[in-house]
Amino acid sequence: MISYRSGGENKIRLLGRRMFMISAAKAVVVVGILGRLISLQINESKKYKTLSDKNRFREWKFAPPRGTIKDFFGKEIASNKQVYQLHVIPENTENINGLFFRLKTILNLSDKDIFRLRRKIASQKPWDPIIVSDNLTWSEFSRINLFLHELQGVEPIVSVARVYHENSASHVIGYVSKISKQDLKNKNYLTNMNAAGMRVGKTGLENKLDSEVIGSIGYKRYEVNAFGKRIKEISIDQGTAGKAFNTTLDLEVQSYAQKLLEGRAGSVCVMDIYRGDIIAMVSSPNFDPNKFVHGIEKDDWKELINHRDKPLVNKAISGLYPPGSTIKTIVAISALENDVINPKKVHQCTGFIELYGEKFHCWKKKGHGFVNLRTAIKESCDVYFYEVARRLGVDRLSETAKKFGLGKEVLEGFIEEKKGVVPNTKWKKKVIGKNWYLGETLHSGIGQGYWQSTPMQLCLMTAQIANGGYQIKPRIISTKEESFEGLEDFIKDKETFKEDLSILDSVVSKLKYKKLFRNQENIHFVKEALFGATNEPRGTSYRSRLTDKKFIFAGKTGTSQVRRFTEFQREKEIKNEDLPYEQRDHALFIAFAPYHDPRYAISIVIEHGGTGSGSAAPIAKKIIKKLMEKHPIRELQRTKGESV
Repeated sequence: MISYRSGGENKIRLLGRRMFMISAAKAVVVVGILGRLISLQINESKKYKTLSDKNRFREWKFAPPRGTIKDFFGKEIASNKQVYQLHVIPENTENINGLFFRLKTILNLSDKDIFRLRRKIASQKPWDPIIVSDNLTWSEFSRINLFLHELQGVEPIVSVARVYHENSASHVIGYVSKISKQDLKNKNYLTNMNAAGMRVGKTGLENKLDSEVIGSIGYKRYEVNAFGKRIKEISIDQGTAGKAFNTTLDLEVQSYAQKLLEGRAGSVCVMDIYRGDIIAMVSSPNFDPNKFVHGIEKDDWKELINHRDKPLVNKAISGLYPPGSTIKTIVAISALENDVINPKKVHQCTGFIELYGEKFHCWKKKGHGFVNLRTAIKESCDVYFYEVARRLGVDRLSETAKKFGLGKEVLEGFIEEKKGVVPNTKWKKKVIGKNWYLGETLHSGIGQGYWQSTPMQLCLMTAQIANGGYQIKPRIISTKEESFEGLEDFIKDKETFKEDLSILDSVVSKLKYKKLFRNQENIHFVKEALFGATNEPRGTSYRSRLTDKKFIFAGKTGTSQVRRFTEFQREKEIKNEDLPYEQRDHALFIAFAPYHDPRYAISIVIEHGGTGSGSAAPIAKKIIKKLMEKHPIRELQRTKGESV
């Protein structure tokens, strides 16, 4: 009996232990479940509410209007216009194939268009809209609305798109187009802004100012049912229009310069010599930037890229040309600043010099005779400047050229701008891997050889000579004039106290101007020689002079060769116009005006235009006259800040 009772008690204890373990396990499970429920209900409620809302709500992003860009006088260069668009939301249509067939007949869509739309649908979420057309005509928009009851998932939209008012500014303003993968990679601010119909700046100011003119994205929020169908609109955020900008450009001067370049390839740059304001930056031929807004047609694109004169290239800041005889201004300043020559030094030009068996010719076959530095600048004597360059050396010339703005970017933020080349001994060794030869120094003395400059660099160089040798910072966006307080007094006093420049030091310091000279008399000497080049007989631009005192300007012609002139061609005296177009010389001209109270600098390059005196200087003459006629209006606009 005892043994049986003992065995029963052991079983009871075993069952009790098992029941306890089961109960403990149940308790653990219940506590775990309760804990998880508490966690889901309290700690992670926001997370799951957000996920729930994502299923319940849909957001539709739309692009805001870009900020307007105006000229100095408030004329719109780039703004926005109303456009009609057609959007389709794939999840809102039961038969996408049937919808495309219907739209194909209404809008005359091609099979290629349909294929593109299908690829777009496959690459995005079903509730994200696709744009069937972003620039419908009123007739097409009306037809869509007429058959709207038959078109499930279709939404006709009234939106805005970029519009450009002046093709002459196409290069400086640039253009907008659809966002590419490269844009998303390079522009971080686009990460959450890829809305349907969004456009971004590709070149020019549109690209430079893109992050500010693009504005902030707009949203429409809808509640949807379990099938993804829209029930009602919850909220709408219109977004914020982009920031508006005023430029320093004068659209009238810009357009006038463009007309003067019609039928030619080249560039015109005009700059305020004290403020650095870009008045005009023209590149010819131009193009219609409006064609890029909604996607350029294949034929239009082919025409642009195959055009002989490269209309898409902004020649003002991307075109690289040997500066030719325009560089003689810098050669003279460098030689005078380094005490290499005396302005009165006379040298005989017989039409050529010979160095180590090689002839270096002057443009004037029989030579200029005996000339001093002023006459050499005035008549552009190559032989004189061969001698100056030989004494000066390319390294000292290079240093002065860089100081006056050559060999570096002039404007900030223009991705298409090129630096050019200011050659010296180190540059050749590093880039070409060869030593520098004396003959190359002679070529450099007349702006040939390895020199590569943009028209904008030549304009800056001229401006800094014209203002007396002070460094300026070019700008194209009009900002407050705080840093130019006292400028007008400085301009007046600069002439009054030119014999004692120490009086102006405090004003110069206030204006943050840096002196580029050791002796300012050297700058004045070159300016006076440029006056002779334009306003005295035998001056290279004498035929393009203006006699009215308020229009008188001083300038320097230039002709840059694009190929080596053979002895045969020289003996036969073959004219530039008789050569094939691609072998003709480039024509250049730099100037400042008015001579007695300089305010503006100008540079002109005509590709394969022949001589600077024959092609470029006559254009400068007309532009300078227009500039000076508008000068009082510009000053009034500056002081009053009102539209004139």
